Amino acid sequence: MSSISDILNRARERAEQQGFNFSGEVTPAEAYELLQHSPSAVIVDVRTQAEWDWVGRVPGAIEIDWVQYPEMTRNPNFMSELTRRVDRNALVLFLCRSGVRSRSAASAAIDAGFSAAYNILEGFEGDKDAQNHRGNLGGWRFHGLPWYQG
Repeated sequence: MSSISDILNRARERAEQQGFNFSGEVTPAEAYELLQHSPSAVIVDVRTQAEWDWVGRVPGAIEIDWVQYPEMTRNPNFMSELTRRVDRNALVLFLCRSGVRSRSAASAAIDAGFSAAYNILEGFEGDKDAQNHRGNLGGWRFHGLPWYQG
């Protein structure tokens, strides 16, 4: 088990290496560790309602869609919803399908004054494999972390 500060330092280094403006990037296992040991940590799942319903949910996650299904257009209420539901001083761990939308959400949160916004690498389902399937190359579910079918 790594200390919270070790996890956050590694996460910050990963984000800096990529030139991201948000606080850092954590692996799914590190995100789960932070949830277990940091009282202010919270997951904000930015996938769509369809993804939560059809693919699965993370217990206790705050669900705010970054884009709206089926048009996949940016949710104009994302930031107001985030501000209403999440403390600006919380350790916010953003999750999406593969780790791309959650980067945008983490960046937007930092720009809006959140103090600790992290992307969860690999997302909920991970990248596509050679057969174009998700779930076999990383992600929250792949690593056996808690989830349930909605």
